[in-house]
Amino acid sequence: MNVNQQAHMTSPYRQPQPTLQGYAQPGYGGPPTQYTPYNSPNPGYQQGPAPAGYSPYSSLSSKAFPATLASDLSCNSSSPLDLGPVRPTPNSVGPPMSAPQGYSQFTQGDVQNGPPTMSSQPHRPPVSQSYLPGSQPAYQQYGVPPTNMQQMTNQMSGMHVSGPPPAVSGYAPHSSNSQTSVSFSGTPSFPPHSVSSQQNSPAASLTHGQPPSQSPFPGAPPPVSQPQYSSVPPASSQPHYPGAQPPPASQGQFPVGPPSPSQASPFHTPLSNFVPHAGPGVQPVQAPPHSQYLSGPPLPRQPMQGPPLSQQNHVAPGMQRLPGQAAPPGQGQGVQPQQNGAFGQMSRPQPGYGGSYPGPQNYGAQPPPPAAPPQKRLDPDSIPSPIQVIEDDQANRSSEPFTTEVRGQAPPLVTTNFQVKDQGNASPSYIRCTAYNFPCTSDMAKQSQVPLAAVIKPLATLPLDEAPPYIVDHGESGPIRCNRCKAYMCPFMQFIEGGRRFQCGFCSCVTEVPPHYFQHLDHTGKRVDCYDRPELSMGTCEFTATVDYCKNNKIPQPPAFIFLIDVSYNAVKSGLVDLICAELKTLLDYLPRESSEEDSCIRVGFVTYNKVLHFYNVKSSLAQPQMMVVSDVADMFVPLLDGFLVDVNESRAVINSLLDQIPEMFADTRETETVFAPVIQAGLEALKAADCAGKLFIFHSSLPIAEAPGKLKNREDKKLVGTDKEKTLFQPQTSFFGNLAKECVAQGCCVDLFLFPNQYVDVATLGVVPSQTGGSVYKYTYFQVPSDGDRFLNDLRRDVQKQVGFDAVMRVRTSTGIRATDFFGAFYMSNTTDVELAGLDCDKAVTVEFRHDDKLSEESGALMQCAVLYTSCSGQRRLRVHNLSVNCCTQLADLYRNCDTDTLINFFAKYACRSILSSPTKTVRDTLINQSAHILSCYRKNCASPSSAGQLILPECMKLLPVYLNCVLKSDMLQPSADISLDDRAYLRQLVTSMDVAESHVFFYPRLLPLQKLDVEGDSLPTAVRASEERLSKGGLYLLENGLHLFLWVGANVQQELLQSVFNTPSFGQIDPSMTNLPVLNNPYSQRLRAIIESFRVQRPRYMKLMVVKQDDKLELIFKHFLVEDKSASGGASYVDFLCHMHKEIRQLLS
Repeated sequence: MNVNQQAHMTSPYRQPQPTLQGYAQPGYGGPPTQYTPYNSPNPGYQQGPAPAGYSPYSSLSSKAFPATLASDLSCNSSSPLDLGPVRPTPNSVGPPMSAPQGYSQFTQGDVQNGPPTMSSQPHRPPVSQSYLPGSQPAYQQYGVPPTNMQQMTNQMSGMHVSGPPPAVSGYAPHSSNSQTSVSFSGTPSFPPHSVSSQQNSPAASLTHGQPPSQSPFPGAPPPVSQPQYSSVPPASSQPHYPGAQPPPASQGQFPVGPPSPSQASPFHTPLSNFVPHAGPGVQPVQAPPHSQYLSGPPLPRQPMQGPPLSQQNHVAPGMQRLPGQAAPPGQGQGVQPQQNGAFGQMSRPQPGYGGSYPGPQNYGAQPPPPAAPPQKRLDPDSIPSPIQVIEDDQANRSSEPFTTEVRGQAPPLVTTNFQVKDQGNASPSYIRCTAYNFPCTSDMAKQSQVPLAAVIKPLATLPLDEAPPYIVDHGESGPIRCNRCKAYMCPFMQFIEGGRRFQCGFCSCVTEVPPHYFQHLDHTGKRVDCYDRPELSMGTCEFTATVDYCKNNKIPQPPAFIFLIDVSYNAVKSGLVDLICAELKTLLDYLPRESSEEDSCIRVGFVTYNKVLHFYNVKSSLAQPQMMVVSDVADMFVPLLDGFLVDVNESRAVINSLLDQIPEMFADTRETETVFAPVIQAGLEALKAADCAGKLFIFHSSLPIAEAPGKLKNREDKKLVGTDKEKTLFQPQTSFFGNLAKECVAQGCCVDLFLFPNQYVDVATLGVVPSQTGGSVYKYTYFQVPSDGDRFLNDLRRDVQKQVGFDAVMRVRTSTGIRATDFFGAFYMSNTTDVELAGLDCDKAVTVEFRHDDKLSEESGALMQCAVLYTSCSGQRRLRVHNLSVNCCTQLADLYRNCDTDTLINFFAKYACRSILSSPTKTVRDTLINQSAHILSCYRKNCASPSSAGQLILPECMKLLPVYLNCVLKSDMLQPSADISLDDRAYLRQLVTSMDVAESHVFFYPRLLPLQKLDVEGDSLPTAVRASEERLSKGGLYLLENGLHLFLWVGANVQQELLQSVFNTPSFGQIDPSMTNLPVLNNPYSQRLRAIIESFRVQRPRYMKLMVVKQDDKLELIFKHFLVEDKSASGGASYVDFLCHMHKEIRQLLS
């Protein structure tokens, strides 16, 4: 999504949103004929008294909808989402499908959408509601597999949620198992007379084919999983009524019918999904109503009676009445008991919600009219909420420091603020794994298909309250290493024979301890100086490297920075050249330096170019700078050696004079053509001549079409998008830049590219050298100094000042049984083991995938060591070592208990980035969906307790996998919207390739904060809301950030006082949507809001330009693109639809 475009350029967003491809709305036949017309329940039915000690309010969440949450802490972490029972296949045809339901986009008010505080009073659904005229049922043809997403969404409207109490996300004790399930139940009523055949419910059944556990013949005995219905229905699936004694609250077995297989499971108690038979003499039982979401205050509570506490968290299909319909005479009003589960307390009614669809009416004597009512819609609040998971983890895991001495301990989420104490394993700031329990065998890994990977950020910047790695100097002998595998000394080495030898934890080889490193052991076998040596007690440390670790066995020279400035017509006229030269005068005072040094050792040089290159001699002895022009760009060379790379402090006066003169020299240029490859060659040759590593900062504005090596042509062709040839658009036009990148890596020449295009510049080709040398690409489309100057200058300042290592080589070693097989990121590899980076900065992450080459042992676990050899900004050769140990398991349940979904998504995104170079995007999307479905179906099959095939059961630590995966699939990289350019897609692809876990998380699932109730006194942020248009209130102010863009959305009905405090205007119409910074006002609200915006910008590697979006303004279409839980304009599925689709995929795999 290109947010740099002007408002008039966003017209493609106005196109109507297309429906999901392949999901057409089918037609259905008339109503089934075998049902007896029935218009009302039996009025003689009376609800019995509630059992002693039962309170209907004891365990209800505060959300006014009948979602029930089962507390479950047996053995594994999972969360059950029940999608309805399996059905037989009668011969009848169902009535017509209902029409799509409309729901309002906004309601006035500023209702807080986040999770309520624990003290919030739960809101009750109304017990008696007025009849809604015109409501008609929406049924599915029984036994026929659903054919599209629309049907599945319709089927899944009666969704119920169950799950465990909030637990520590990502890590649970071995004795606990929680899981998330979603259930769907239909709403027919029972006939007042007995029927001989099974009463089929119009519950959403997503089965494909007939499961063996259910008899297709009327009168056949029910399967083991269902109770035998004789004279009473099962106690587990209906409320108490006269004449039936409910089991006590503590009772787990039900007296009627055989026990369900799920009762024997050690994992969880799933929702039982029974379809009760109506036997002779059985009176119909009315179930609690679906509630509608109401704007405004909830209705007052009504006294309620309900089923016993031992009841399963399911409303049996056929036991719910239509919301808005009065309860029949004498009928008790019951509400299902609900416990706070994996999703925590449900939030209050959301503004603008239509709520869950009010279910079907009872069958009448006449067929329904052709005009269908609002479509059944799955309630988004009944499915796993990313915000709730993030908030729970922050509440549970931010207070105590995370100590790393325990092997295989999953860290808090990346969104949680927590302190790390390094006690033997590397901080999660440096390494995060997709799983902290690795399977012991490759067969088990293949069965689960969970990728075993680590995202490593070797030079990550730590929080201020954490100490940087200690630097260890072993003198001329260098770091102590294993003789066989060359692993570096770390806490995983075991000292033996009184400390004279050590056994390597990675390869088990025994190595002599050098005499100068010898130390005695204590009674536990540890060296007595263990805690005095960082390399023996800490997961991360840094060694000073000896001359043996230097290129050509020579101590390296301090690195150099070369600034190469495009002075063609476009760059000069836009004001860019003026801006760069003015900024460099002050920026050169802030070059990177060691903390112990006063001045930076980095030397600098300057080049300008258009069709030819201009080199500048800025030697300190000169009165004025000298220009030398190289017009033979086909054979690039550096025309001067002495005076090109200089010390800033020595040549300050000459440099300032040059920066003053450059804009004047090219002010009247008419040259529009540029070269590009010779510019990189010029910088590379300069570094070779100086025999040092360094970084090139290239400021470039247009497609390089001038005659020169690396000349490019415009190949933008939108007709190829969506075809098999689309992949060629992401591949470089020529191999020239790949070869040039290889030369740059060999010299330690890193390239950072700042692009300022007004049209196509082929980012896929121009970005090859930056991406393979460990550099960065920055892109400012339609650059204008007033609106984009701040963003560019802040990016440039951070890029010049941040910590960076040069001429780096990274190797990942592992213990016996696994090995690193694949690497993703911005680097070059000349062999299968060494990751080579001409430059490695504090923002770059490398993702490493591991595979088995032997069996692993539960006792020893799996070890990994990442060693990075690099040259510091002072020219010192260093070796940074990160160590991490994870557990190994023989049970799939243990694997699924300790996964990190955010890291998993980072891996999937980078896998997709690389795959689109060789495969069509549709193939890449399908691959990700299939692998995720395999992961979840393997859990369902092997770890979850037996339950209805209609349940979607997700592992607790992976319950957000569907929503995050959907965000990846419908990102502009894989499913572009109409106005996204090919350059933007190539730019995003290169950006995602080197993201760490925190960046990829907020990039794919943006943070959306409601600001109307901002606490101006404290430091806490308001609770975020889910990224959906339904969460926006007309009276609200919302801040959205995704690491690249920052939006301030202003509702049309925001209070005048709030507008005055923020924008210094009382009128919504007078807000200037072109502003990129808020006015500096002297009031607490303005100060607090500007501080929040600034803190967001500091957290992210790239400066985020603020865009003010007024409700119903043209820019709102861009803003809505980032509301990722909704259906996208490009056809990407909504979260609800995608969850249905994933469930269908899982059921197909299970069947």
